[in-house]
Amino acid sequence: MILDFNQIPENVTPHFKGGEKEMAIRAYADEKNRIMLNRLIPGASVGLHTHEGSSEIIYILEGSAAVLYDGEKLRIEAGQVHYCPDGHAHSLINDTERDLVFFAVVPQQ
Repeated sequence: MILDFNQIPENVTPHFKGGEKEMAIRAYADEKNRIMLNRLIPGASVGLHTHEGSSEIIYILEGSAAVLYDGEKLRIEAGQVHYCPDGHAHSLINDTERDLVFFAVVPQQ
């Protein structure tokens, strides 16, 4: 299977998971996975949330951001991966002046 995110409409979601501003999402989902190409505008964030029954893998394609992971603030940039296992909490914050573009996979239970 090939997923062409250029052919998947971008949906803009305000205050994603309680975060600031908005996140643009191009997503494919089936019974096993949710696969997304996301974009956070400057100053936007994904709200702090805990993964229960799933995990999340985030690969940064463009830009850099702050990650809150189990209470620790980390820095991530293009080419790096953030992994949030089941039972852990995280948030992603675009604290820069350019868009943050990232690929995310959330396995479904």
